[in-house]
Amino acid sequence: MTKPFVAILMGSDSDLPVMQNTIEILKSFAIDFEVKVTSAHRTPAATHEYVTDAEARGCKVFICAAGLAAHLAGAVAGITTRPIIGVPIDCGPLKGQDALLSTVMMPAGVPVATVAIGSAGAKNAAYLAAQILAVADDALAVRVKENRAENAKAVIAKDAALQLKLKSL
Repeated sequence: MTKPFVAILMGSDSDLPVMQNTIEILKSFAIDFEVKVTSAHRTPAATHEYVTDAEARGCKVFICAAGLAAHLAGAVAGITTRPIIGVPIDCGPLKGQDALLSTVMMPAGVPVATVAIGSAGAKNAAYLAAQILAVADDALAVRVKENRAENAKAVIAKDAALQLKLKSL
């Protein structure tokens, strides 16, 4: 039996600085992943080949990042029934709004879970992939819950520091 992994597909290597956020969070959860540059428009046959191969090797979630026309997530969703998470990249003259609409506006029956534009979306894509995998992995579910609790503690600590600072003004 193969170990489940997440595939991170990017429409361009220029998407890597944003998607580095996804990689770091997946690493923090000890989730295996692969990263590939492939294009819905320029390399459709290679995209199809990779998706079918990755699925056969145990890929459970595909995270697809693209800017501008951003059809990568939709193209991948048309190939597999595995969960697809689309990350609109904040680039071009519309700063990712075009990518958001291209990613989110899928026809009924071919869903793409779309997260926020840019870095926040890249982070949330990793968290959502972890939550999806945690459905079948109790140890991962515990790590996800612990991470959520750590994030809450960090916010509480920041508020406490702010309250102290405000008292001294």
